[in-house]
Amino acid sequence: MKISVGLTFPGHLQDESIICCLCKKFNIDINIIEASFSTAAGWSILTVEGAEDEIKRSFGYLNEKGVKVQQIQIDKK
Repeated sequence: MKISVGLTFPGHLQDESIICCLCKKFNIDINIIEASFSTAAGWSILTVEGAEDEIKRSFGYLNEKGVKVQQIQIDKK
């Protein structure tokens, strides 16, 4: 499964390696399409590829951290 998402990060996470942790904690591949970060907040558009259950688990992790996840496009191939 491959999915494109938009992520919005609260400012208090600026010093955490959230995206890097996703690749280490879950069996997924990530491609960062575009991103912008400041001390107040951040956002990124990326594609996530892997098994559907791993992607769902990774999104749960992001939600627990306070990151907003918006699905843009899904390719179940």
